[in-house]
Amino acid sequence: MGIVEISGVAKAFGDTHALKGVDLDIPEGSIQGLLGPNGAGKTTLVRILATLLRPDAGTALVDGHDVVRDAQRVRELIGLAGQFAAVDDQLTGRENLEVVGLLYGLRRREARSRASDALERLGLADAADRLVRTYSGGMRRRLDLGASLVGEPRVLLLDEPTTGLDPRTRLELWEFLRTRVREGATLLLTTQYLEEADHLADHIVVIDHGDVIARGTSDELKTRLGADVIEIVLADATQLSRASELIAPLCVDRPVVDDESRRLSVHAAGGAQTLLAVVRALDDAQVAIVDIGLRRPSLDDVFLALTGHAAEVVE
Repeated sequence: MGIVEISGVAKAFGDTHALKGVDLDIPEGSIQGLLGPNGAGKTTLVRILATLLRPDAGTALVDGHDVVRDAQRVRELIGLAGQFAAVDDQLTGRENLEVVGLLYGLRRREARSRASDALERLGLADAADRLVRTYSGGMRRRLDLGASLVGEPRVLLLDEPTTGLDPRTRLELWEFLRTRVREGATLLLTTQYLEEADHLADHIVVIDHGDVIARGTSDELKTRLGADVIEIVLADATQLSRASELIAPLCVDRPVVDDESRRLSVHAAGGAQTLLAVVRALDDAQVAIVDIGLRRPSLDDVFLALTGHAAEVVE
């Protein structure tokens, strides 16, 4: 049994069924990735776990406490960082975190101590006593994450936590989150960055239109495709259609064509042998190649194959 147990959770908004009986079991001390295209139901599930929405059916437990019947106890166990920084511009960074600590029921001295610790660990100590309205977007995101940590929650619900951050800040946050897990926290992470799930998540669930359509580790999901990926960049975009017709019979499926980048991507079960056959076919047809390569499937490929959609920015 995991520290988070979700069984048959359903939620509808009018005629829109956001969740259709989702099951999920998250072991303590792990990172659970939650992936899905725009509108899949990811944020709805996070809000139910955060006691902000009531499910229409099913149960959701955090450390054995029901999110509906024991909502107050659940709130004491969780920290939530949403897609947008929910901080007060008129307070300093330190004041924001101290207020959150007091709302958790901490004594003022303890709230102050935990706020200072969070600011230090998130690289905000030098800006702690500045008004938040002077913070950059990345600093505000880090402060918002700090607010979710002040209560030292056992479970962190992170809904697109690195949206809008620059690559360096994103990497720093990844390392911080790994540290929190080593210290015993459990994370549920929804993300628009498939690379993020690939690097962080111990286990991944993919949902689409409110249904769980796949689950497993990153490697397990990639293995399901059963084929490497050939990527080709042509010199002339007008030859994309012809090239696609030529190589489709040699590969597992029809190529995905990107007109803007003059790129074709296709799954190839035969690996290097298929790559050679593709090169010969295009060369014989005098289709000029700028670049060609063979790689393992990425989580992006899995996502596209499972949902029929590319990953989108936010839900």
